[in-house]
Amino acid sequence: MPPRWPRQPTREDPAFRRLDDRMTFAVHVALCLAVNSGMWFFYQVLQADWSWAKWVTGSWLLLLLLHLFYISAIADYSAPNAAASPSTGTEDV
Repeated sequence: MPPRWPRQPTREDPAFRRLDDRMTFAVHVALCLAVNSGMWFFYQVLQADWSWAKWVTGSWLLLLLLHLFYISAIADYSAPNAAASPSTGTEDV
């Protein structure tokens, strides 16, 4: 049974945005593992002349590490504050 979200999911919801970013990262990891395992199968077992396989795997792993760093350290999942809303003209001058 798939997980259920308790309210209407929107990108403005910080909890949903965080979950969505982590799920996207998990899809990227799965895609990396699938493509690289197939590539290394051909490179190692079938003796394909793919000397570039090391560079593809290394580059992809570097991009995955950058993605992980972004979602764990850089991304701001705080709720939007009231200061970002348009002015009503009732502030003290």
